[in-house]
Amino acid sequence: MSAELKIRLLVVDDEQSIRRLCMTIGNSLGFACTEAESAESAATRLDADAPDLVLTDLKLPSQSGVELLRKIKAMLPRTEVAIMTGHGSIESAVDAMKLGAYDYIEKPFRVEKMRLLLQRMAEKIRLVTENEFLRERVSTEENLDGIIGTSANIQDVLRMISRLKDTRTPVLISGESGTGKELVARAIHFHGSMAQTPFVAVDCGSLVPTLMESELFGYEKGAFTGASRSKAGLFQAAHGGTIFLDEIGELPLEMQAKLLRVLQEKEVRPVGSNEKVNVDVRVIAATNRDLETAYRDGTFRKDLYFRLNVVTVHLPALRDRRSDIPMLVHHFLDRYARGDNLHVTPAAMKSLLGYDWPGNIRELENCVARAVTLGDRRIIDVSDLPPAIRTDQASSLALSPTDTASLSTTGLAEMERMTILRVFEQANGDKALAGRMLGISRATLYRKLKRYNISAKAEALEDETEAQAASH
Repeated sequence: MSAELKIRLLVVDDEQSIRRLCMTIGNSLGFACTEAESAESAATRLDADAPDLVLTDLKLPSQSGVELLRKIKAMLPRTEVAIMTGHGSIESAVDAMKLGAYDYIEKPFRVEKMRLLLQRMAEKIRLVTENEFLRERVSTEENLDGIIGTSANIQDVLRMISRLKDTRTPVLISGESGTGKELVARAIHFHGSMAQTPFVAVDCGSLVPTLMESELFGYEKGAFTGASRSKAGLFQAAHGGTIFLDEIGELPLEMQAKLLRVLQEKEVRPVGSNEKVNVDVRVIAATNRDLETAYRDGTFRKDLYFRLNVVTVHLPALRDRRSDIPMLVHHFLDRYARGDNLHVTPAAMKSLLGYDWPGNIRELENCVARAVTLGDRRIIDVSDLPPAIRTDQASSLALSPTDTASLSTTGLAEMERMTILRVFEQANGDKALAGRMLGISRATLYRKLKRYNISAKAEALEDETEAQAASH
């Protein structure tokens, strides 16, 4: 698991031996652990590196653990806090639970008891996060349109979106062309508290070098030939919101230096002006290049790389998430042939699964659109696919041994059936939610339920969910 996805644990205690023991237990559970010797020191970490879990002693040198608890709950209401206390202070620890503490543990504690406490706290954090991004997929379908899949690596991306949506931390999105980097940037922006603020997307690769500075930072009337009036730049247009710098690696070195200054000083100077303009923007950058290699080669500034690379979200190539291809295909069929009840033959789906997809999701979408346009509006067969995909399927070179074994033993229809059933279980039998997770319409979903004879299972899940809701 990447560092960004680890549960973050902060241990607060004035005794170094206690801090180190708790951090050792946390590290053994796979957490990213930090420490603080006082409430004041802990408070400085809350804004810079918001922890998921806090383990704090009740009695600290100046401020108490209860005062720290109040501050944490005010700043980070979803962070779980546990109190460590001596035997004589149990009553105070119980009072702390009334203020929002998750639990308390007495000192001296057994390692196994502390491990179980941290495991329970982490599980609550994971469940809250899981439920949150599932609900958001329903409520903000428009902004998540295209981020489809149940594979582990695409679910990791959705969890990162859920974590980043309310932060102003710079984000660097990496991935090959066509993987959906702008979709992720829009999801981060439109999911959170900044959804009503401007979102300005800039394709750095398409900017004309001679006009790049004036486009980004604006210009004054008369600054150059043709500047008949003053114009605000894209950074000013994004003030208070998010600016998305796509293909950031295409910026020339001179412009990289000016961009770095803007990020550091939070102000721009329009071309032809001596006055600086304050800008308050969250920066999300994206690249299909390896920027670490680029700065080592001298084609990208090292200081700008580290300024942008605070949190990285990596989008997997489509060939690395082949299990999502059937779901994506049906999502695009709903987009380009809604209501036509088009079917994809097993041979065509096998071709799609076997192809290497150098153009990723964008290429898959174009492939489906082409097949719909050129097909007979009843089925999509191998003959409706582009020649490159048909040729690739014939050679079968792109299929790994694991993929080939899966296709030969399970069958494509069974793979789709299992995917639909798994998503139903994740959605607790909610048909509307399952349809959106799968990226297909409600009508298409009902047809597939009938085709694979899993309506009874779906209804059982739905009945079970309703019964649980009624019991509460």
